[in-house]
Amino acid sequence: MSTEVAGRFLVSETSTHVLVFGMEQRLPPNSELVQAVLRLFQEPVPRTALRRQKRLSPHSARARVTIEWLRFREDGSNRTALIDSRLVSIFESGWKAFDVTEAVNFWQQLSRPRQPLLLQVSVQREHLGPGTWSAHKLVRFAAQGEPGSEDRGEPQLELHTLDLKDYGAQGNCDPEAPVTEGTRCCRQEMYLDLQGMKWAENWILEPPGFLTYECVGSCLQLPESLTIKWPFLGPRQCIASEMTSLPMIVSMKEGDRTRPQVVSLPNMRVQTCSCASDGALIPRRLEP
Repeated sequence: MSTEVAGRFLVSETSTHVLVFGMEQRLPPNSELVQAVLRLFQEPVPRTALRRQKRLSPHSARARVTIEWLRFREDGSNRTALIDSRLVSIFESGWKAFDVTEAVNFWQQLSRPRQPLLLQVSVQREHLGPGTWSAHKLVRFAAQGEPGSEDRGEPQLELHTLDLKDYGAQGNCDPEAPVTEGTRCCRQEMYLDLQGMKWAENWILEPPGFLTYECVGSCLQLPESLTIKWPFLGPRQCIASEMTSLPMIVSMKEGDRTRPQVVSLPNMRVQTCSCASDGALIPRRLEP
């Protein structure tokens, strides 16, 4: 499923822009974000300025466009995260695409009510040398153009999602049904008996074993039309998407003596199983 969100320029200066997108209710419930694409319209360079830059080689007549996610904290401070960066030619014009999937993932992690999605676009000088010091200033996006211009284009955000009713996991497995090749991805009970393991018998005092669970079954694969559209996505697989720690009482040696101690071993129990595409972006966790 694809959704287009129109944005606007909140702040627009010669080489820095802040874009704002209203995102509430734009992502369908029970869906997986596959890709978010930001599209900006690069305006043609005026002919008078273009003539002055013709002496530059195509390699030198480029500028770097950097996209950052911008977040305002409650204390009034702000932070940014680098999302995408690419070179553009000052001689080109038209729509430019940037992958901002990670920015939307960051936005989804914000506590509700969420602020709008803010993206900071910076155009920077890329090369040193005669004539290049101001070349990047010729890369101008549509909001800087004259109002009413036929080439004027507002920023667009394309959201591509998958419906998890079809492409997701089903939760816990049916304990009465055997797991077959046709079983939809689910979480199955699995008991780990620690008493039968040599490495654990003299170290782990409690518990004698625990339910650890495992992810079994298969996932619905993308149709060919979507694999062509997103060639970076591999087969969808049933994986553990959320794990929890497990408290244990272990025997710790201190000098010539041993004493019991409570420890928490991370990633010991599967909480959630999900269908995920090989090659898909693994979202970074949002820091405070």
